[in-house]
Amino acid sequence: MSTLNITISPADDLIDVPRRIVVTGAVPGELVQVAANTERAGVPWHSSAQFVADAAGHVDLSLAPAVAGDYTGIAAMGLWWAQQPQQPGQRELFHRDVQQPLTTRLQAYAVADGAASEAAAATATLVQRLCGTGVTRREVREAGLVGTLFLPAGAGPHPAVMIVNGSGGGINEPRAALYASRGYAAFALAYFKAPGLSAYISNTPLEYFARGLDWLRDTVKPLGDFVAISGQSRGGELVLLLGATFPQKVSAVLAYVPSALVHSGQNAADPAIGREGPTWLLDGQPLTHQWQNNRHASWAPFDQGPPPHRHALAMLTALQDKEAVARARIQVENITAPVLLLSASDDGSWPSSRYCQMVSDKLAEVTHAWPVEWHDYQEAGHAILFPHVPTTQITYAHPVSGRISTGGGIPAANAHADRHAWQHAQVFLQHALTAHLSRKETS
Repeated sequence: MSTLNITISPADDLIDVPRRIVVTGAVPGELVQVAANTERAGVPWHSSAQFVADAAGHVDLSLAPAVAGDYTGIAAMGLWWAQQPQQPGQRELFHRDVQQPLTTRLQAYAVADGAASEAAAATATLVQRLCGTGVTRREVREAGLVGTLFLPAGAGPHPAVMIVNGSGGGINEPRAALYASRGYAAFALAYFKAPGLSAYISNTPLEYFARGLDWLRDTVKPLGDFVAISGQSRGGELVLLLGATFPQKVSAVLAYVPSALVHSGQNAADPAIGREGPTWLLDGQPLTHQWQNNRHASWAPFDQGPPPHRHALAMLTALQDKEAVARARIQVENITAPVLLLSASDDGSWPSSRYCQMVSDKLAEVTHAWPVEWHDYQEAGHAILFPHVPTTQITYAHPVSGRISTGGGIPAANAHADRHAWQHAQVFLQHALTAHLSRKETS
């Protein structure tokens, strides 16, 4: 009878660090089941997969293909991205307090005659952290701003990044905490659906974000005055817009599944204004958006049929009116900084691949003087986060409109996008910072 043991290296680290998980003590050729259980925001998430022990009686998850279970093939962290919530419809991946780590209980047991011998299971614990040692968190409720500032360990100065959310609103503390853990003064700025702010995205003034960038500079005195901006979905649209509108305030742009166009309020709109009403204001005036005087735009492909609905289908109708597209295009040629574009070929929320192509083409046309990097993830969907988190919850109720929609993609492709995008974001930022500091020295 086999006596199993699990080793994890490292057992406790930041969430973006891959782990080596090895089960030993199996009979060569024996079928071994490994299960992962994690509590996320009070809800249990679970996954399991089966493996065949090698000639030494080992199962190394970085080498051994899963032959059955919640994922198949070789994926060292597949038990994390394949997790499902025990309560259907739950999507929160992190605790409300991002300083509280995620703890996963691993179990390994032999499978004989189709039955798992759980009584003889080996167990181990794996810890994932968003906040590294010494990272500090500060709520910001000043200068009319609502957000959270995370600072790395050490006196600094540190380069800075401002993070904005998409159409779900709120404060993106998880991403800011991880940025701080990787050495950046990270300011997660809310602009709606947060304390003291509107519940909706409609009529949001761009000057609010300019004030946020100024506040971040004044507060943390960033290394070399370097302040990047990072946003996803409507936040991706927003960071391109901010880079084009306030170029002198932006040192680098990271646009996750962005739009190349200014959009109306859509799913996050104030019902009193409507989804075809304006989102962004500048000098008190609404910016021209894609749906205005658009001869082909129609919500029917999104509204009709059974859920989950695919928002991108409506966006594709609006793209047919080239004049309306030209009027709503974000003037990305005004950006005076490096640009990182991240898109998904199966984006259910809007056609981010086409949008990123439009941005990339325009920047190439004007011979943009700074690096432009674009990664388009095949078979992936709208939710690109960072590594080693569940990617299975593709269908969801929009947090503002409540409409049951799909972000698109398949879990394995979404997991690849999570991992690859975060790795390249770190390299992109480091290169942008190095070039920025070099220009400062020679100017």
